[in-house]
Amino acid sequence: MSGGFERDRDDFARGAKAIVVFPDLGGSSRDAEARLDETAGLAAAIGVEVVERIALRVRAPRAATLIGSGQIEEVATRARMEEVQLVVFDGALTPIQQRNLETALEAKVIDRTGLILEIFGERAATAEGRLQVELAHLDYQSGRLVRSWTHLERQRGGFGFLGGPGETQIEADRRLIRDRMARLRRELDQVTRTRGLHRERRQRAPWPVIALVGYTNAGKSTLFNRLTGSHVMAEDLLFATLDPTLRQISLPGLDKAILSDTVGFVSELPTQLVAAFKATLEEVVSADLLIHVRDIAHPDTEAQRADVEAVLEEIGVAETTPRIEAWNKLDLIDPGDREALIADAERREDVMTISALTGEGVDNLIRQAAARLTTGHRRYVVTLDPADGAGAAWLHQHGEVLSQDVEADRARYEVRMAERDFERFQQRAD
Repeated sequence: MSGGFERDRDDFARGAKAIVVFPDLGGSSRDAEARLDETAGLAAAIGVEVVERIALRVRAPRAATLIGSGQIEEVATRARMEEVQLVVFDGALTPIQQRNLETALEAKVIDRTGLILEIFGERAATAEGRLQVELAHLDYQSGRLVRSWTHLERQRGGFGFLGGPGETQIEADRRLIRDRMARLRRELDQVTRTRGLHRERRQRAPWPVIALVGYTNAGKSTLFNRLTGSHVMAEDLLFATLDPTLRQISLPGLDKAILSDTVGFVSELPTQLVAAFKATLEEVVSADLLIHVRDIAHPDTEAQRADVEAVLEEIGVAETTPRIEAWNKLDLIDPGDREALIADAERREDVMTISALTGEGVDNLIRQAAARLTTGHRRYVVTLDPADGAGAAWLHQHGEVLSQDVEADRARYEVRMAERDFERFQQRAD
């Protein structure tokens, strides 16, 4: 291998020139341009400069190289002309294919899974996130030639797909991999137990949990910030949010609710990541309401919706979990198309049109979310002593007071609340 592969990872990745290749094997729900655009966006998320995009129709995949010899020569010629250091294949490569392509192209080669893991390795900000990404990385690398184990000790971002000491230092220590993965799983099991305890405490409170889900860059964090007044990272980047964030919010008729901002999904999300992030995604599985934020202005919005639903099914989200589709980025829709889009949404009970950026439609979304969470609430008539200010405050906090009639000897409240909250009120009275 050439000495260029031995450069430091950060020097290599940031500002490195790259070619993105989409080997079209048929059967993709997106056209070639859309796939190339998305993969170029993934590369840009870690500072790689994409200078060329190539779509190749692959009728008969080669076991050794995936693509044919003529196609290899085409990519190699472009790589030499553009002086690129990296070739990103938007698809899955076997270890043999990756190695053979690196030799033929004289450039570093990574596939879609490797690229996504690289992004996650750079973005993980919490100790939990780092554990999850490292476990996914080791699972991915366990069947491949291991470039270096220096990432096991270092604390900076990334996991060495885009650099490392080079092939001469490869020592495939399978026992080290197994031992490390076993230790990471034990630590993540502890995270899962801790999250479970926190979730049990919330359920005893009980405050409903609303999880924002959606395709990466759909606008979840922008909506989260608008609803909570927080300042979660919300940039025009794929996977801007990685570590989950929880905040309390107020909704009509509810004392409070917990809003969770989660990692964005993507097509062909690596199975290693789904498994590693299981503890994080359990917030989604146990949510009382899902708000599926969609970039309705994106040309592949329907395909993105299908990808998100597929991941939700994979992680075990029940079909019966209430959900709302928030058709986001209304501000980017051409004026001529807005009326038809809004009319289409109004014909469906589970859809709201919004712009998280401008705030348009967000109040309606809040009311709809509150209505979903309070479905099944019943009306109760409660009579209190007029001096029982604590009792009156409790009713206002945990239910929706529809009317009140306070007289000298009694205070009568008509209130709508969940049956379990009314039972808690009665226990308080006892």
